[in-house]
Amino acid sequence: MLLDGSPAPAATEGPYDILALLGDRSTLAREPSFHVEEACGHGELAAYRRLRREVFVYEQGLFRGQDLDDRDADPRTLVLVAKDATGTVVGGVRLGPATEGPDLGWWTGGRLVVARRARGLSGIGAALVRAACARAETEGVLRFDATVQGRNEPLFRRLGWRSVRPATVANTPHVLMRWPIRRIAAQAAATKSALGPLLGGLLEPAARGAARDPVGGAPDRASRAVLGGAGFIGDDGAPLPGTDMIAACDAIVPAMVERDPDWAGWCSVLVNVNDLAAMGASPLGLLDALGARDAAHAARVLAGLGRAARAYGVPVLGGHTQLGVPAALSVTALGRTPHPVPGGGGRPGHAVRLTADLGGGWRPGYPGRQWDTTSHRRTDELRAMTGAVQAARPAAAKDVSMAGIAGTLGMLAEASGCRAVLDMAAVPRPRTADMGDWLTCFPGFAMLTADRPGTAPLPAGPATGAECGELTTGEGVGLRWPDGEITEAVASTVTGMGAA
Repeated sequence: MLLDGSPAPAATEGPYDILALLGDRSTLAREPSFHVEEACGHGELAAYRRLRREVFVYEQGLFRGQDLDDRDADPRTLVLVAKDATGTVVGGVRLGPATEGPDLGWWTGGRLVVARRARGLSGIGAALVRAACARAETEGVLRFDATVQGRNEPLFRRLGWRSVRPATVANTPHVLMRWPIRRIAAQAAATKSALGPLLGGLLEPAARGAARDPVGGAPDRASRAVLGGAGFIGDDGAPLPGTDMIAACDAIVPAMVERDPDWAGWCSVLVNVNDLAAMGASPLGLLDALGARDAAHAARVLAGLGRAARAYGVPVLGGHTQLGVPAALSVTALGRTPHPVPGGGGRPGHAVRLTADLGGGWRPGYPGRQWDTTSHRRTDELRAMTGAVQAARPAAAKDVSMAGIAGTLGMLAEASGCRAVLDMAAVPRPRTADMGDWLTCFPGFAMLTADRPGTAPLPAGPATGAECGELTTGEGVGLRWPDGEITEAVASTVTGMGAA
């Protein structure tokens, strides 16, 4: 007997519907009359194209004969279809890259169609649009456009799309619309936006002290000296006053220390050496602070840390280890340079250059999030990359952090009192990484620099570099596409700490 008192179905070799087995008749009654999935095989594609012909050629008269175009022949184009309870295709939409050649993360959607008999209150069209948006973002898309018939503009606006400008297709009024993809802005906000408000508490005491000191400098200058020194606010490291020393400190996310201790140990060296490298400093040594549940776990963390220290040729000078506590790891790095390169040294008109190691691949367990090249590099290759800023001495430099390439560029621009525009077609990128992942991942070794246009590239050994944008007046980060359009990746400042 089922939960609702009705008799149980007879035994069968086929699969049971669990809702039916539980007697959940009300839920079964509310099941949608259709579902959306990617078109599979020639038959479903043909059914979708027949629908398009019925609607766009015969019903609406937008095209003569047929509505097929080059996008239908592009193997990168995806088709999503809506099927009714019998498996019949009753609607569909296509989406795919907007340009030929490498996929830059700019896609378009189009040819949204619903069979005449399936229109009305079923919501098939809206469901297909939502599915297309979700699929585009899953594919790493950062710009998703659609040219929509004017009468459908209200539907798209209700679904969250934004109207860009009028357009004409097949002599019929259309509207170019854009789905707002907030991936970069969300990551920047999640990783860096709290810094300004949090660190404001460190600034205030110094400001008050300077106000009471009749021979002190202005409160603003004195307060900023607490966090990096004059001209170095928000930098990857901090110059030690009165010396040529640079100190940097980074912690590893505790969950990573817990589940991947060897890699956490490696990364603790990697991120700190990169921080010194961004300021043009040669590393002198490391200090670690480690918490672990037991000695075996601590040994695995230290094994990874030791391997990285040897690979980079940087000694571990000392530290602190505590057992029987939750996993935690932070490392302090000391380096030296008589002329530190600031993160806020950029100016409007400066060219932005990305220098990144494109070798290697996604770290197992971190697809789309951590690009690993450093664990496979020789010591001389690692030293060439980490010594590149010191050799070239650009006006500004920042090591790409957990804010990703676009978010870190926003930090460089903010510290420089500028806005940044990134030229998507010029960004160096591995072939196996989509643009969305690449601009938001932690890339192992990647350095953003700003200097006069045409300045010599960084001598970074196996890393690849290219001018791929510029600093302008304003704030935030814009993405410039091959058609000249600029979309907003970060609308305002990233950290709220202000210019250096």
